[in-house]
Amino acid sequence: MNESGRVDMITVAARGSVGTDSRRAENAGAGGSWRSSKWLALAEFLIVALIFYADHRGWIPFSKTPELLLLGWISLRVRRLRWRDVGLTRYRSWAMTIAVGVFLGALLETFQLLVTQPILARLLGRQPDLELFRMLTGNIKMTMLFIALSWTLAAFGEEMVWRGYLMHRVADVGGRRPRAWIVSLVLVSVVFGFAHGYQGLTGWAEEGIAGLALGLMYMRTGRNLCVPIVAHGVCDTIDMVLIFLGKMPGM
Repeated sequence: MNESGRVDMITVAARGSVGTDSRRAENAGAGGSWRSSKWLALAEFLIVALIFYADHRGWIPFSKTPELLLLGWISLRVRRLRWRDVGLTRYRSWAMTIAVGVFLGALLETFQLLVTQPILARLLGRQPDLELFRMLTGNIKMTMLFIALSWTLAAFGEEMVWRGYLMHRVADVGGRRPRAWIVSLVLVSVVFGFAHGYQGLTGWAEEGIAGLALGLMYMRTGRNLCVPIVAHGVCDTIDMVLIFLGKMPGM
């Protein structure tokens, strides 16, 4: 077999693998098994609400993302799925994944800084409350630590939870029809903003819009998680650098 033939076979095999993963995730939301029951999804939403309540009461010391991520992993295991089945794989190629993620992340951050944040600050009368991050200004060690946390806990962890787990579970309740995915996109984005309530009303609204943008990235890339993970990490890294330099609007 010549080189061209081998390349064609590899391409077809890769496409088949991605298609199989997508079908497995779709099939998990259909059928009569208790694993695909809407009651199971509703029970998981109750646990999510309890985690939010525990976080609000201060019973979770640092972040609720690890607890939500663990719940997502258990849910997938119970339904005989893997993270790959909800999009944790490359988009076409790793070079393409990184390039698209970096571009969209920079674009989203620019949009936030120049459009959404000024408009929301004018409408609501205040900038997002970023007092929690003030310690980063001029502090290179803390900035590097927070950048590392941005890529692990925020970019990777939050995208796995919000787009990879919760968007799928909300869509499951609606039978994964197109309308169910739209409702899931909007609802999960609103709750994503609420999860950043420590930034005040302006931060809540801004993060909700960011969640909507990340959700759209997820949908438009064929429900691929790696693109919004990279985009999320790029956004947060730019924010941390601006805070370090004392150039973040509102600080």
